[in-house]
Amino acid sequence: QVQLVESGGGLVQAGGSLRLSCAASGRTLYGMGWFRRAPGKEREFVGTINMSGDRTYYTNSVKGRFTISRDNAKNTVYLQMNSLKPEDTAVYYCAATRNSWSARGDEYDSWGQGTQVTVSS
Repeated sequence: QVQLVESGGGLVQAGGSLRLSCAASGRTLYGMGWFRRAPGKEREFVGTINMSGDRTYYTNSVKGRFTISRDNAKNTVYLQMNSLKPEDTAVYYCAATRNSWSARGDEYDSWGQGTQVTVSS
């Protein structure tokens, strides 16, 4: 397994930006994903990036606003979030999958502890 630690969450006004980081240790050649859970809602897929970092896939609600990238030399994955909306408020989790990439939470076997993102209107 790989150990994951997220950082970069916080409070931001609508229209603002945040960049989340996910530092990985252990075996790091994994596809990576970002998920989020809003209060009272199910966990939601946000986006995923393949092992080499040249392919990404996003849920429709964040396309054009969020960008996932990775720096394998630093064992870190990033989620750049622009044009944030109040409905983006959630705890954001990064996760690692042995697959190249995946939008399915049940295909991820390592999860971080989460970081809170709050977007005020």
